[in-house]
Amino acid sequence: MDPVLLAVTHVEAVVGIVGYATSTPGIGGKVKVEPEDFVVEEVPSAPPRAAGGKFTVAVVRTRNWETNRLVREMARRLAVSRKRISFAGTKDKRAVTTQSFCIDLPPEVVRSLRLADVEILETFTTDRRLEIGDLLGNRFRVVIRDLAVGAADAEAAVAATAHTLHALGGFPNVFGIQRFGSIRPITHVVGRHIVRGEFKEAVDAYVANPIEGEDEDAFEARQELAASGDYGEALAAMPDVMGFEKALLNALVRRPQDYVGALKELPFNLLLMFVHGYQSYLFNRMLCERIRRGLPLNEPLEGDLVLPLTKQGLPDRDRALLVDPANREKIRRQVVEGKAFVSGALFGSDGLLAGGPMGEIEGEVVASERLQPEDFVIPKMPRLSSRGTRRELLAPVRNLRWALAATTATFEFELSKGCYATSLLREFIKE
Repeated sequence: MDPVLLAVTHVEAVVGIVGYATSTPGIGGKVKVEPEDFVVEEVPSAPPRAAGGKFTVAVVRTRNWETNRLVREMARRLAVSRKRISFAGTKDKRAVTTQSFCIDLPPEVVRSLRLADVEILETFTTDRRLEIGDLLGNRFRVVIRDLAVGAADAEAAVAATAHTLHALGGFPNVFGIQRFGSIRPITHVVGRHIVRGEFKEAVDAYVANPIEGEDEDAFEARQELAASGDYGEALAAMPDVMGFEKALLNALVRRPQDYVGALKELPFNLLLMFVHGYQSYLFNRMLCERIRRGLPLNEPLEGDLVLPLTKQGLPDRDRALLVDPANREKIRRQVVEGKAFVSGALFGSDGLLAGGPMGEIEGEVVASERLQPEDFVIPKMPRLSSRGTRRELLAPVRNLRWALAATTATFEFELSKGCYATSLLREFIKE
């Protein structure tokens, strides 16, 4: 592999992403100019259908809805607790998405739901709740607009990048900017404070901390809060659309200095995303440092931890194989054949790190954050504690197709769950 380090946006660097796996030219352009430019459809691994089952699974198509805010609004309209609605994967707002929700209500009640830009395509009953991760992957159709090069140059660049990624066996499996917040990339910052037991700082990172480009009224409310520290004034000034922020602020007005209680006003899956976002940031740094050092992503080195495939064809993150001189050639063949993947650490309380060159990288990143495994045991919020796991360094791409016009490029492809379309597309865009 011949990695090239090109300029990246400030936002990417903030979330630990630096460099590319390909040295081919980029086509430039803009993603998500319109929601219809980014179409996502889950490849489900849904609970089995059961006539008369307790739960209703609804397959829902949405436009311009972030998943957590959609669940909050669905719960309000259906007059149920958010806890009675579950889903398999979180989707970004600026997109057209098709995904499944499991709701503890009869099908006829679910089908009565009416929300703008929300269409219920299908319902069925089941006896098992849908949980986070209950999907195989996602299909994408993405339009990139305002290309920086002409159609002929774009065709050559796309073909060259696709060829390189095919030979590599995938693209660097970094967590895309959506993991951290497309407009306010602060998920990992909040998570870092939670892991450190700095709950006031976690609250302020979420409700204060103004960032250019967000809603103007929200920016001003956050700016005032950062200057004054007055949660009551911030509650009055925060726009109603910022429902999670207002819930957290309202809790602090009622119970001053109860920062843990205030955080618990947020949906559990959002709180969990903070901790997982911090782990994702650490992973991004580790992966990009491996690329920077010119170490291969598609070839195991001594000390690497390699993930074999499950029966579903996904990397088995619960079964990491240590590469040593005796098994390296056998594992190398499995990696080359796409039957196993070299991994990086999603660091947690189990403290599992690789050996060899990758272990050195992982240890340096963990040390730079002054982390210990026990930091991910969070006594005041025990449900947020995380043992950690391993994650494949390369994400394979299936059924990649593209079509180019004068100023646009349209890509269609399928990715495994947990892999980000934007992380693939950045290899083509490069700017």
